[in-house]
Order: sequence, then structure tokens, then C-alpha cells
Amino acid sequence: MLNLGHWRLLAATADTGNISRAAERVGMTQSGASQAIAQLEASLGIQVFTRSRKEVKATALGAEVIEHARAMLSHLESIRALADASRGLSRGRVRLGSFPSVISTLLPPLLRSFGQRHPGIEVVALEGTDEEVEDWLAQDAIDLGVTLNPAAGRKALILGRDRWMALLPGAHALARRSSAAGVTLAELAAQPFILATGGCRVNGASLAREAGLTLSDVRVTVRDWASACALVREGMGVAVVPESTLPADLRQLRALPLTPAARREFGLVRSATGRQSAAAGALWKHIAGGAAGG
Repeated sequence: MLNLGHWRLLAATADTGNISRAAERVGMTQSGASQAIAQLEASLGIQVFTRSRKEVKATALGAEVIEHARAMLSHLESIRALADASRGLSRGRVRLGSFPSVISTLLPPLLRSFGQRHPGIEVVALEGTDEEVEDWLAQDAIDLGVTLNPAAGRKALILGRDRWMALLPGAHALARRSSAAGVTLAELAAQPFILATGGCRVNGASLAREAGLTLSDVRVTVRDWASACALVREGMGVAVVPESTLPADLRQLRALPLTPAARREFGLVRSATGRQSAAAGALWKHIAGGAAGG
């Protein structure tokens, strides 16, 4: 069954002439976008686009379909603008704080789609450490904040969970282990270590401390997970990183789960001001729908 996502993707593909860029614009993966276009063409029973190595172009009949799709989307935005105005959402500003690994990966497609749905609401995204985000929430400096391992009583909207992984050079002795066996923090603590923090207080060093261990040979400390992965690939040491931050290309690398398993979760929390803001409430509801859909 066709939905609004199909028609938005159709218009974006016509605008960009490229499925990858269109997918990025509407918050989809390239493979998902290709499947959606194929589904749309099969449902209509016509070819909307011709594809070549250089570009994607609309067929003559496809151009007419796209024109009607744009008109439909325009009318929908007008209806939503009218509904927003009736609820005091025609204009507004939301301050959203997050630590780097979420603000650069999970949030961008959700914020793009929110902007399409509520063009009159400005979202100001602020990047900080998880401790800074907690301070901003406490001081009402932001309306919404992404926090790490939120306490059960905070009424957080959980956005995701992942495991902590040991990241090893491919030639490392521990890299021969099976995934089922995993690696202990004790085995990693004495190794040359690349300490990545991701802008968060919970990282390889804090996990070691909680286990009563000390990282005895920290070679480099970096904030960015990608930098840590690159240094491990060069054989400079081992690292502990969240599973969601692992690079797509694991050549010359080996990722194994920590044992016993260690996990983290991140959730959206409202400040006192955010709980009173209609605009912040609209963004909360939109992100909740996106997180559930993911």
C-alpha cells in the first residue's frame, strides 16, 4: 500500500536526480528507497523513472505523476499549517540538546521530517557531553535533551539501546576468539588502549572502574568514536565502543561483545520549560513516532 513516504520520495528523487540523495533527504536508506520506488511503480503499473549510472530521470508519464504528487503534498502542508495554527503551533522554537553520537546519526532524519511537517517551528540543536545535557535540562536552558542511561522515574522516551563491544586490530591474539566467547574487560585493561569517550561519562574507563579495574596503558584519548576505530585499525591499541558506532567497513578490525554483557540506553527527557511548550510537545510526539517506527 502506498503512503505519504512514497510520494515524498518520488518528489525528492525528481529534485535530486539521485536515489541516494533523495533517500537521505527523506530519512531512508538507499536500499529502502530503491525498494519503495519499485513498489510505487509496481502499484501504479507504470515506469516513473529511467535509471542510468549518472542520473535518475522521470519518464514523460512519470513527470505528470510527479506534478500531481507535488500538488498533493502542497495541499497536505496547507492542511497541516491550518491545524498547527489552530493549536498555536504555527510558530515556535525548540532547544534540543544531545551528545555527539546521537545528534549526528539518529536525530538528523527525524528533525528533517519534523521540519517538513511543522515548517513554522525552528529546532535549535545543541551538542554537548551527556553531563552538559543534564546541566542544561536542570537549568531549563533546553526544552528537550537526550540523556544516557536515564533513571526509570524520569519518564524518558527511550530512543535506542546497544551493547558495548571490544574493538581489536584484526591481527590481535584476542581477535581469534568467537563472538560467543567474547572478551572480558580484565583482558583488555592491560592492553595498549585507545580511550574513546564519545562525549559521555560512560566509556571504557568508567566501565573498567565499575568492574574494579584500571586501564594501565592508555595510549591515546579521543572524543570521537570514528577516530578510535581508525587508530585501532592502525594497530595502535584496543578500544571499547558502543555497537551502534562500529564502522560499516570492519576490514583489519575485529569486534567482539564484552563478557559479561554491558549495555547502554539513551532517552529523550523534557525540562520543566519543555513540558509546558506546545512546540516541544510536537517534537516529542514526532520523535516518539519515529523511534517506534525504527
